[in-house]
Order: sequence, then C-alpha cells, then structure tokens
Amino acid sequence: MSWLTEYVRPKIRGLLKREVPDNLWTNCESCEQMILTKDLRKAMNVCPHCGHHMRATVPERLEWTFDNGEYTRIELPRVPVDPLSFRDRKRYTDRLKDERAKSQLDESMAVAHGQIGGHNAVVAVMAFEFIAGTMGAGLGEAFLAAARLAILQQSPLIVFTASGGARMQEGMISLMQMPRTTVAVQMLREAGLPYFVVLTNPTTGGVSASFAMLGDVQIAEPNALIGFAGQRVIEDTVREKLPEGFQRAEYLLEHGMLDMVVKRGDLPGMLGRLIGQLNYRHIAPRPAA
Repeated sequence: MSWLTEYVRPKIRGLLKREVPDNLWTNCESCEQMILTKDLRKAMNVCPHCGHHMRATVPERLEWTFDNGEYTRIELPRVPVDPLSFRDRKRYTDRLKDERAKSQLDESMAVAHGQIGGHNAVVAVMAFEFIAGTMGAGLGEAFLAAARLAILQQSPLIVFTASGGARMQEGMISLMQMPRTTVAVQMLREAGLPYFVVLTNPTTGGVSASFAMLGDVQIAEPNALIGFAGQRVIEDTVREKLPEGFQRAEYLLEHGMLDMVVKRGDLPGMLGRLIGQLNYRHIAPRPAA
C-alpha cells in the first residue's frame, strides 16, 4: 500500500466525517443571511447585514444593560400555581414545569439591581422565552416587587417589555395584573422616581395596554412590533386598510407614541444619561476637590 492510501486517504475521510455543531451558524430572521453565532452574540443579537434586532434572553438583557455586566437578581414573591385548574393541550402545571426547565426562569419577568452609567437602577426584564412573555399573576407580583425595590433604594425603574399579551391559562386573574401594575407605576410617581420603558419586539396585548405605555420616557428598539391587537384583527374590525408598518416603532415615533428609537448597542449609554438627567435629586454629591 502506498502513502496515499495509508496516510492521505484516512486524513481526507476524517475531515469529511467531522461534525459541525448545530449552533455554529444563525440565520437572520429578516434578511436570512447566515451569521456566525459567536459574532452575533458579540453584536448583541443584531444582524450585521441588515441591522435586524433579534430577540434576547433575560441574562443577555441584564448583562448588556448593567455596568460591566454586574448585577444582583432578587427572589420574586410566590403566587398560587394553577388557580383555575386550567388545561388545554396539557395541564397548566405541566406547562409551567416544562417552561421553567427550558428557560431556567420561574416566571415571565426577572428583576435585578445594579448600576447603569454609574447610577443605581432597578431593572425588570420580560422573558419572551417563558410562555411568550405572557402576563399572569407571577408577572404582576414581579413588577410590584421591582417598584417597591426602586422606592426602597430611591432608584429609577427600567422595564424591558416583550410579550404576547395576557396568559389565557389564568383568565381574569391575568387581566387583573393590568390595574395592579398601573398602581405600581403610580407608586413610583408619588415617590418622585423616574420610570423608563424600553419596548422590544414584540410588545402586545394587555402589557401594551398597561405598564408598557406609562413610562416617563418611552424608548423602543428599531422595528419593534408594538400594539394591542394584530393588524388583521383591526382591519377586520374597522374595515379599512391600515398603513404599512403602522405598529412598528418608527411609525409610532413619528406619530408621537414614543420618545425615541434607540439601537441596542446604544441603549446602556442612553439609559445612563437619562437617569443622570431625571434622577438628579438622588445622585450622591461629589466630594470637594
């Protein structure tokens, strides 16, 4: 046997058989270009080809938002599990168990505190990866806990929204979180603390009809879908053709529903500046030179 068969051929076969990890590449949801996953993570899940802002997980949001990625998560209040004994394709208790195992989260909102631009801040992040970020009693308790922590620390509250709306498995209990979260926002107002909302794709349903639209400053990521009902439902109701992109962030900014649309990479700096401008009463005085 020659060196070709003894050495070269096995090497070629080894190269051909080498397995490529499934998560090595990611396809952009907008332009469908392939992106190296590690490059996409470095770009904060923003497509380098078309600028499309892909969804982000709770840990990613918190790491990107706080200074040096340092923060402290808080334990959230417990709520009754499956108060309606609901069942659709599976029991609600089983669905919750599966979602908690998959997302490593207890609910569709996580709360943490730390510093942004050198200022103390409390941040609540909605988890679209947990039952599409739907709003149930657990989210209501998490939002109230975030507001109370902000008041205790005399810090602003920043909320990142991402939701498919109310959680049908909790029925009227889910809808009751709309007034409860609104009361929490009023608590912040009475305490004289800023409340910032960052709307991400998508923010819909009861969330957009309550605390998501009550911010002192309303910010959105580019091209984020923001609305209550879907475009097709609205068109069927009003029997009119709606403008293209009327529920997108840029359209809402143009029509006065938002204060600004900010790219993901610029958000931490913008939030830090806003906190400094609106939370001046609670900034510790600098020592004399």
